[in-house]
Amino acid sequence: MQGFLNFYKPQGMSSHDCVGAVRRLTGIKKVGHGGTLDPLAEGVLPIAVGRATRLLPYLPEGKAYRAIVRFGLTTTTDDLEGEVLTQQAADRLTVDDITACLPEFEGAIAQVPPAFSAIQVQGQRLYDLARKGRAVTPPSRKVVIHSLRVQHWQPGAQPELTLDIDCGPGTYIRSIARDLGDRLGTGATLAHLTRTRSGGFSAEHSLTPQEVTDLVEKQALELVTPAVALGHLPAIALSPEVARRWQQGQKFPPPETILPHTPYRVLSDASGDFLGIAQLEDRDEGPILKAKMVL
Repeated sequence: MQGFLNFYKPQGMSSHDCVGAVRRLTGIKKVGHGGTLDPLAEGVLPIAVGRATRLLPYLPEGKAYRAIVRFGLTTTTDDLEGEVLTQQAADRLTVDDITACLPEFEGAIAQVPPAFSAIQVQGQRLYDLARKGRAVTPPSRKVVIHSLRVQHWQPGAQPELTLDIDCGPGTYIRSIARDLGDRLGTGATLAHLTRTRSGGFSAEHSLTPQEVTDLVEKQALELVTPAVALGHLPAIALSPEVARRWQQGQKFPPPETILPHTPYRVLSDASGDFLGIAQLEDRDEGPILKAKMVL
């Protein structure tokens, strides 16, 4: 059994818990996930089973979220899990105030991750340093926010905004909530988060832990094949002889149409089967088609 599982992580489970659950259900030890999701969050968590774990870096990068941002409140973790730092009435805030400043958060921006995050500084996780009481300001990093769309506005003393976010890898939604509150002068924190798309998988086609359990009991669980999950990558087809040489790691000149620094799906031109991932590499003797992952 090898392939991908479009897993719906419920609130309260860590990403590691989800991997452990799939290991127990399938009886396969080699299981990995395609991007950590905080325990308080829910939604899509791509999980790879068997040798497909080596293909996780080649899944599509874009992610999408539905976030609820609460204004008038700041916390140590930038979500409701942390201790309250400040609290104030924000009933004068309007959705028009927020909409007017959203363009400032779109595009390529510099973002400071939350103090409680898995980023490493001097070899230690930020959340470990924060729990030890060591105040560390994470270095800013460039992230890309493709779009921010307002879905709902709930007015009140601590109003809440429901926001759909389409972004690139490495984006912290908690940081968007925090920075939006800073920009508006009210403070804000993330009240709820659902990941609706990740690694090319969407929430509407995902499977809950109970649904996975039921399918395993019925021996009806079907994984998404690597050929389908990696369909966004360009493909090259090799003859059986060339494919055999490629799988054995032998060197040969690549097809002229191959672009450098681009991963390709390698297919058999005889059967159409997915054989692995290749990438053009420059060598002293000339460019070669390097096997990055062979199934």
